[in-house]
Amino acid sequence: MSDDPTLRLHTIVLAALRQAGPQPLARGLGYWAQGVEPAPDTTEEGFRDRLLGGYAGHPLVELWRRAVTAWDFAGAPAWSTSPPCTDARRADIYALLALDERTRKVLTELVPVAVADAPTVISTEFTPWYTPAAQQSRNWYWPAYERVLERKGWHPEALAALDEATDRVVERLANPATGTVYQSKGLVVGHVQSGKTANFTGVIAKAIDSGYRLVIVLAGTLNLLRQQTQRRLDMELVGRENILRGGDEIESDYADDPEWHRGGFLTHGGLPSVLGAFDIMRMTTRDNDYKRLLQGITALEFEKQEPALPLHDPRNLHRSAARLMVVKKNKTVLTKLLGDLKKIRTPLAEIPVLIIDDESDQASVNTSDPRKLREGKAERTAINGLVSSLLAQLPRAQYVGYTATPFANVFIDPSDTADIFPKDFIVSLPAPPDYMGIRAFHDLDSGIPWSERTYANSQGKAHVRDIPPTSGEADGASLQQAMDAFVLSAAIKLYRERHDPRGVSYPHHTMLVHESVRTADHRALAERLTAMWHSAGYLGPIGHARLRALFETDFAPVSAARHAGYATPASFAEVAEHIGAAYIRIGGDENPVLVVNSDKDIEQGTADFDKRSLWKILVGGAKLSRGFTVEGLTISYYRRTTTQADTLMQMGRWFGFRKGYRDLVRLYISRGEAYGRKEIDLYDAFEAVCRDEESFRAELDRYAPLIDGKPQVTPAQVPPLVAQHLPWLKPTSANKMYNAELIEIRSPGTWIEPAAYAGQPASVRRNAQRWQPLLAELGGADVPFTNPPDSSSALVRRFPARTTMVGHGRLVSVLESLEWSRPDLFQPHLTYLKQLDGRLARVGDWLLVAPQLVARDRLQATIIDSPPLSLAQRSKAPFRDSFSRVTGFEHRVAAERLIAEAGRPGSLVNPSQGVALLYPVLDITGDRPVHDAITDGVADASRVIMAFALLPPRSAIDTKRRLVHFRAKISALRDAPIVDVREAPAER
Repeated sequence: MSDDPTLRLHTIVLAALRQAGPQPLARGLGYWAQGVEPAPDTTEEGFRDRLLGGYAGHPLVELWRRAVTAWDFAGAPAWSTSPPCTDARRADIYALLALDERTRKVLTELVPVAVADAPTVISTEFTPWYTPAAQQSRNWYWPAYERVLERKGWHPEALAALDEATDRVVERLANPATGTVYQSKGLVVGHVQSGKTANFTGVIAKAIDSGYRLVIVLAGTLNLLRQQTQRRLDMELVGRENILRGGDEIESDYADDPEWHRGGFLTHGGLPSVLGAFDIMRMTTRDNDYKRLLQGITALEFEKQEPALPLHDPRNLHRSAARLMVVKKNKTVLTKLLGDLKKIRTPLAEIPVLIIDDESDQASVNTSDPRKLREGKAERTAINGLVSSLLAQLPRAQYVGYTATPFANVFIDPSDTADIFPKDFIVSLPAPPDYMGIRAFHDLDSGIPWSERTYANSQGKAHVRDIPPTSGEADGASLQQAMDAFVLSAAIKLYRERHDPRGVSYPHHTMLVHESVRTADHRALAERLTAMWHSAGYLGPIGHARLRALFETDFAPVSAARHAGYATPASFAEVAEHIGAAYIRIGGDENPVLVVNSDKDIEQGTADFDKRSLWKILVGGAKLSRGFTVEGLTISYYRRTTTQADTLMQMGRWFGFRKGYRDLVRLYISRGEAYGRKEIDLYDAFEAVCRDEESFRAELDRYAPLIDGKPQVTPAQVPPLVAQHLPWLKPTSANKMYNAELIEIRSPGTWIEPAAYAGQPASVRRNAQRWQPLLAELGGADVPFTNPPDSSSALVRRFPARTTMVGHGRLVSVLESLEWSRPDLFQPHLTYLKQLDGRLARVGDWLLVAPQLVARDRLQATIIDSPPLSLAQRSKAPFRDSFSRVTGFEHRVAAERLIAEAGRPGSLVNPSQGVALLYPVLDITGDRPVHDAITDGVADASRVIMAFALLPPRSAIDTKRRLVHFRAKISALRDAPIVDVREAPAER
């Protein structure tokens, strides 16, 4: 501990307050000062003076930063009712600490209120047991893991967010020390390459501290993923002493790992059991998956200090070592484990077990042909069956799945997921602040016209480079530019290593080329890349000329706008002196390209980021597309098509953390990839999938707040919500079904934007005829709409629209009569809208707004005797039979502003009126010609889909403010998420 008595005193006081929450500081300082020598200053004035003399990074400042940030993030503490990460929460903290205004101001300047999104939790009711007192009483591996993350450079805000998110998981597991047997099953939804491993490592740490004594991590289906996970857990949680267990350093399975010798592995300072805690015994190692123990079966035996008592009794539980195994989701491996568990003498019903299923959504959801959901189902069913057997053998086992997509298979196919359905909780993790995800590569909802976007205000322009529609070898120019970008970014990294005052280093620098899943294609592509490398002339004038042009037209202007304070070369000459070193580091061994498509690649060390520094071009398929972390990834070249939405997301290896080189990241992606007779824009396909996911996450966030202390939505009710966002998916099982039926969605002040429009010409025509009476009222002059500068754009934006005010009853009458490809998806919205006649709330009228286009090439026509109206042109999203989004961003902004300003002078609506956006749409999917849909200014009504979006007033809700209602299809099995139709009792 520090020699500074004041720092020592504050360390002691904050340790005492960490779990209990803030309490009067002066009282705590006075009480604990009695044991500190020499006597420290215990006055608030002295504390404030020390803070004023401090600085960012000063030990006392950092001590208080960690404490206050943790209190900022606390989910639902007993000492505050204010939301996390708000000024109100911080005011509560200061009031409880009894700090005066001067001290509050100083502390706030040094430690600003953390701004972060909390995890979204959808949960059943549970019995609280993971209390601050319980956490404090036995706390060994979680504090050790926190120290590891601090040493890795995690900010207090990130640590506090992880602490909070892992608490939300652990508190919903069953109490391991209780006599009651209960299996909790949950799902944690993260983002691709966003730190899910850190979350489940934290969950494991807290779970074993609490008493879980067998932890089984299912780490994907590949050796390289299992090894990567094993090493991470060994390094950051298990620790050197538990790995060695008295053995010689050179006998460790990490003897060839540079981090082992550099001190990168956690050290406890001794064997934990000797230091008053308990050990972790590894049942698997980095190089060895689970193997049948035979005579060594005693390794799985759990020791009891009190043989007459069950293992889960606290007198046994907290004296027993924990066992950890990291295994592949492989039939042979899991069968061996099940066999060994049957042989141990410890009654399995006594063992508190935690099963972590990493990449739990290993089976993909096919979004082009739902019948293909059954492809690969035999293997998926076999693995799920073995996991179910584990749960059956281990009555105290808790199951937590981890996935990168909220559209997990458990919410889509009920036929083979009943035993692992997350019946107890779903935790959706927010994207971390430094994460490069969808919004780092796509300008979602940008109000800036493309012609006015710059490297500073456009993510797409800064980081994305198009691969134009090509075939065969014709993409050579794009591939060469991508390789040039890889070499140029390597040279810039070397420049930063030499010149950046923060001492940055880049042990890995990689480029990923992904075009196919076929191994033969990988070898051919690798040969092509190698030949391209050797003929590129990077050490001569021809290569330098290309790199100079790329630097001056691309990297220099992007880095000038986005360098984030990192050293940036002012001229190409400053980069050029590092090109030779970059060239040697990448291809000095005459092998600049690595093919990663078999486990031998990792076993031989060729693609092992843990054992050596890698500056290489990687070529691969599935092995690089799910779970495996490609370190130092800077340039991605992507051309592969897939019909599966979650596979498409998993291919997005360019998502992740890019500290120190975010401005250098480039994505080369095909804008016209052949797919059968179609051409798929992969960039748009990614955006469509990401929009669906973001929309669904936002919806879960809306439904997460409790109403009268009860959940609005439980996990069992999530599948029908998923179906709202995936309208093209049809039921997949004739025998099993999800039991929850969505009957109403209430949307006060929130958009209702349908997706499952009818597509058959006769239905399209009949729908247009039903809208015709309202269309006829849009004959007046255009009304100008103006959006002032806001966070999306510094510009004033304008558009014209035809408008009319429509009574609520008339609008609902039209909506009730419409035909849909999936009527069940709009029905919950219609149920809500019909009640806005005064039964739930009253909406008097709707302002119907039909935006008009002003471009010279706009299409305008009458629709069944309507006034001339602009026709919007929309494509259906890739791999699906629905539009991704119909409404224009500026139109939505204008409507939202109308609702927000309702009733103010000059407003077009009052607080009891809603806004409806109306779009006559021509479907241009597959380059279908549109001009033949119009004859002499009259549109063919069978070609015009009448699309719309509704924004009800904020007052359109009752006082209870419940937003969603469900019912059980089989009421006698109300609590069952999935029911077998053949066994369900008949409903009367």
